[in-house]
Amino acid sequence: MTKPTVYLTGAGPGDAKLITVNGLELIKKAGCIIYDYLVNPDLLKFARSDCKLIYVGKKAGSHTLSQDKINRLLVKQARLYSVVVRLKGGDPFIFGRGAEEALYLKKNKIDFEIVPGVTSAIAVATYAGIPLTARSQNSTVGFITGNEDPTKKDSNINWDALSKSLGTMVFLMGIGNLEKIVQKLILSGKSLQTPVAIIRWGTTAKQQTLTGNLKNIVQLAKKNKITPPAIIVVGEVVKFRKDLNWFEKKPLLGKRIVVTRTREQASVLSEKLTDLGAQAIEIPTIRITPLCQDREIKDALNKEYDWVIFSSQNGVKEFFEFLQRTNKDSRVFCCTKICAIGSETQKALKKININADYVPAEFCGEAILEHFSRMDLKQKKFLILRAKQARDILPQGLKKLGAQVRIIDLYDTCLEKASAPKLRKCLKQGVDLITFASSSTVKNFVALLGKDYRRLLKSVGIVSIGPITSATIQEYGLQVSKEARVYTIEGIVKAILKK
Repeated sequence: MTKPTVYLTGAGPGDAKLITVNGLELIKKAGCIIYDYLVNPDLLKFARSDCKLIYVGKKAGSHTLSQDKINRLLVKQARLYSVVVRLKGGDPFIFGRGAEEALYLKKNKIDFEIVPGVTSAIAVATYAGIPLTARSQNSTVGFITGNEDPTKKDSNINWDALSKSLGTMVFLMGIGNLEKIVQKLILSGKSLQTPVAIIRWGTTAKQQTLTGNLKNIVQLAKKNKITPPAIIVVGEVVKFRKDLNWFEKKPLLGKRIVVTRTREQASVLSEKLTDLGAQAIEIPTIRITPLCQDREIKDALNKEYDWVIFSSQNGVKEFFEFLQRTNKDSRVFCCTKICAIGSETQKALKKININADYVPAEFCGEAILEHFSRMDLKQKKFLILRAKQARDILPQGLKKLGAQVRIIDLYDTCLEKASAPKLRKCLKQGVDLITFASSSTVKNFVALLGKDYRRLLKSVGIVSIGPITSATIQEYGLQVSKEARVYTIEGIVKAILKK
């Protein structure tokens, strides 16, 4: 039997993609995760559904649990779970109190491992376009706590030595003591013109960088109301930011954008938005519920059809799972033509070795009807695989054209009730845009907010995937700010970027 182990794991500086491979693997298999304030919540999405998540705070000036209580909590959970991940912002051994926790575990005979993380001392400066070393400027760098242990009688920081020996100094957790740090450096001989940068919420969509020098940085920080979390970089390398600033030039930096797709599908849009600098907030309004229509599908496949129409990626997914359950494959459609509504549906079909014969230029039922209206559909047989909530315009239109139509509802889109509290909290904190990729997401979004939805959305921009979704938005008395010209996730992104 594997002995219980606590993994003191660095979560990185804020950007979820900066987690190490080892750290991510441990998150995925942990029975319990104990995490801090500075850990990106997106990392917790990779945890098992049955994983116990415990938040222990560590926010500056507001600790949910004291360090002693956290230590005891680690021991307690290690006796309940074989894999406990202690997820800490940055690196656990760089001003992360990882050593204290490891020693306490050892004292209590609990096995532990240390998993290094990307420290904010390096990554945050990099995201601000500041190299901590540069051959032309300096060859030394030091990391210094800006918040020494208050129980110590005397400081063990030798300010004179730091000022004389280090080309670059990086202070962590120092915003509350900024004035004191600046005074110490000046008294130790540092020039008043020494460049200084303060980087707040580094590596995240909220990143904010303030530059100045030892003479004016305290005044600038007060004027701009800089608060933790932030790091302070002191040295000539700060000047490189003028030419090397890259992250803060991203077009959507600082934008808070809500993604309302299902939990399983949200990541595609979220990743695209995050890559452009936005903070993508996943709040699924719908949950896909399979209807398991195996008997219906088997009966349909025993008959011959001229066309099979797949209305969505979700329909393809449910049909593929039917094929797996029944030990069948794409040969079930060897004599049938395939229509896919949308390029994403086409891609999903291709992944299961089914090539679509027809994809309408506009991804809607009206475009399909226009295409088939030029053909003689008398005695032609159509099988439509779709969602239970789908519009009836397509099957009704095909019947009017003379076709025989059979519909099989493969799945239903249900209200994701658990999202309601998160949605209200998110809107209270402020949102720039909300994205809708279907009429179902709109209807459920309104249902989650309740009667006062219009008031809550008064100052929020709304982005629609296409005219059908836009019509649903307008039915609720809301205004569409941006609409995708191509009805895909990529189309939504392009619409957001368009000025």
